[in-house]
Amino acid sequence: MREHEQAFLDKGASLAAVGLGDRHYAEIFREETGIAFPLLIDEQRQAYAVANLRSANLLHLARRDNFESRNRAKAAGHHQHKLGQNPFQLGGSFIFAPGDIDRFAHVSKTFGDNATPATLLAALDRG
Repeated sequence: MREHEQAFLDKGASLAAVGLGDRHYAEIFREETGIAFPLLIDEQRQAYAVANLRSANLLHLARRDNFESRNRAKAAGHHQHKLGQNPFQLGGSFIFAPGDIDRFAHVSKTFGDNATPATLLAALDRG
């Protein structure tokens, strides 16, 4: 998302990330990724529970879609960051608008199953 932040800003949007780790883990992640947008900490996974985000298991490691995502990430120069206390927690991507409006929601089904920046930017255009 860091590489696409300006495109979101140009559309009047703001970015934020929610992570599972503690403050120290968040600092390491920020340093490794170079993100400048807010990185919120959710050690108790409360936001994850409210958003009904799933957890993976060992079988997810063998899934074809996970394998393909891992290869795409490697080819793009991405690497696995330090594992946190809940390495099987899956994520999601959301777009919220003023007035408690949910414009877009993507709940990850496996590791690497993320909404693309193009999909998120297109969802902003639909609003």
